[in-house]
Amino acid sequence: MHTSMLFTVWFLLCVPGSVHLVRGQNQIGATTQPDEAEALNSIFAAWKIRAAKDWNTSGDPCSGVAIDDNISIDDQDYNPLIKCNCGFQNSTICRITALKVFEIDVVGPIPPQLWTLTFLINLNLGQNYITGSLSPAVGNLTRMEWLTFGINALSGPFPKEIGLLTNLKSLGIGVNNFSGSIPAEIGNCTKLLNIYADNSGLSGEIPLSFANLVLLEEVKILGTSLSGPIPSSFSNLISLRELSIGDIPNGGSLEFIKDMKSLSILVLRNSNLTGTIPSNIAEYSSLQQVDLSFNKLSGPIPDSIFNLKKLTHLFLGNNTLNGSLPTQKSQTLINVDVSYNDLSGSLPSWVSLPHLKLNLVANNFTLESLDKRGLPGLKCLQKNFPCNRGKGIYSDFFINCGGPQIRSVTGKVFERENEDLGSASSTVSYYQRWAVSSVGRFAGKSNNMWVSNSMDSELFQSARHSSSSLRYYGLGLENGGYTVTLQFAEIDIIGSNSWRGLGTRRFNIYVQ
Repeated sequence: MHTSMLFTVWFLLCVPGSVHLVRGQNQIGATTQPDEAEALNSIFAAWKIRAAKDWNTSGDPCSGVAIDDNISIDDQDYNPLIKCNCGFQNSTICRITALKVFEIDVVGPIPPQLWTLTFLINLNLGQNYITGSLSPAVGNLTRMEWLTFGINALSGPFPKEIGLLTNLKSLGIGVNNFSGSIPAEIGNCTKLLNIYADNSGLSGEIPLSFANLVLLEEVKILGTSLSGPIPSSFSNLISLRELSIGDIPNGGSLEFIKDMKSLSILVLRNSNLTGTIPSNIAEYSSLQQVDLSFNKLSGPIPDSIFNLKKLTHLFLGNNTLNGSLPTQKSQTLINVDVSYNDLSGSLPSWVSLPHLKLNLVANNFTLESLDKRGLPGLKCLQKNFPCNRGKGIYSDFFINCGGPQIRSVTGKVFERENEDLGSASSTVSYYQRWAVSSVGRFAGKSNNMWVSNSMDSELFQSARHSSSSLRYYGLGLENGGYTVTLQFAEIDIIGSNSWRGLGTRRFNIYVQ
C-alpha cells in the first residue's frame, strides 16, 4: 500500500516656514498652554521628529493647520500632526486635543511627558517601533476617546488603569508584545465601540466585564494566547457588527451569538467550539463573512446559511459536520470551504459555477461525472485519497510553493505551484503526483501569493500564504522512511527598528 504524505503549514522643535494665516477657532493672541508646549517639545525631541512646516507656523504649536477646522487629525497629508482647542480662558489659551505620530518609524519608549497632555481626545501612535511598557499613567488621559498603539513593540502588562478612560470609544493595541491578561477594568469603558487586539501577546481568560461593553460594534482578538471559554455574557453585545475571536483552546458553544443579529463578520476560528450551527442562521441577514473552521461543530449545515443574500465567504472546514450540500446557494456566495468534514451525497449543480472558489477536500461525496463539472482531481482528495493507492510509484517530489517551475542548482526540478487558489480551493498536479489545498482570507484579501524582488534564491522570489491552512499531499508514494525538507525564507517582514519588521509567523507543521 502506498504512503500518503500531508504537510500543514498552518514635537516640539521650532522650524521656520512660510506664514499661513488661519482663522479657525483660534483668536488673535491665543497661545498653547506653556506646560503642554514644553511637553510636546520634549516628546518630539526624544523621538527625533519635527513639526511639519504647515503647522507651528508662528513658533507656537497651536498654529497653522493645528487650528484649521478644515484639517482633521486623520488627514494623510499631515504627519506628525496635532490639533488644538483654543477656547480656554476667554480664548487666550490653546490645549492640545489630538496627536498623530503615525507610520514614521519612531524608535524608543513613550516619553513620560505624553501622559501630561490630559486634554487629549485622540492619540494615534500606530505603526512605529515604540518599545518599553505602557505606563499606568495612561490613566491620566481621562478625556481620551480614540487611542491607538497598534503595530509597535510595546511589552509588559497591559495596565489596568485603562479602566479610568471612561470616555474611550476605540482602542487599538494589536501587534505588540504585551504579557498577562486583559484587565477586568476594561469593563469600565462602557462607551467603547471598537477593540483591536490581534497578535497583542495577551493571554488568560476573557474578562467577564466585557459584558458591560454593550455599545461594542467591532471586536478583533485573533492570534493571541487567550483561554476560554468565551463568556456566555457575550450575549449582551447585541450591537456587534464584527466579532473576530480565535485560537482559544476551549471556546464553548455558539449559544452566546443568539441575539447578535447585526453581525456582518463572524470569525470564531480554531476555538474548540462544540455543538451545532444555529438553525435560525437565516435571521442573521447582514452576514457577509462567516469563519467557523477548525472547531468541533457537528450536525448538518443549515441550508439557509448558503442562501444569505449578503454572504460572500463561508469557511466551515475542519469540523465534524455531516449531511449533504444544499441544492441552491445565493449568487453572492462565491467562496466556500467545507473541507475536512463528514459530508456525503451527490454534489449540487452550483459547484461548477464560474468564479466560484470551493474547497471540498476530505469528505465522502459521491463524485460521478465530476470532471465534467469543472472539478478535476477532486476524486483524488476525498477521505480515502484513492489516486495511485497501492501503486507506490513515487519516492520524491519537489514543489515551488506559489511560484513557477524552476531547476535548482542541485539539478532538482521544483514543479510550479502558482494557481490562483483564492480563499478556498484545491488542485491536483497534472500527473496526480501531488496536490495542494488552501483555505483562508489573508488580511481581508483574496490574493494569496507574495512576489518579492529579493536577491535570494529563485525559490524565494514568491510564496504561498494562507491565514488558515495550507496543505500539500504526496499521492502514490512508496512505503518506507522519508526525509522531509521544508525551506522557509522571510520575504515580507523585513528590517529592524521599523514597524515593517514587526510581527511573527505563527504556524504548526504536521507531517503524516
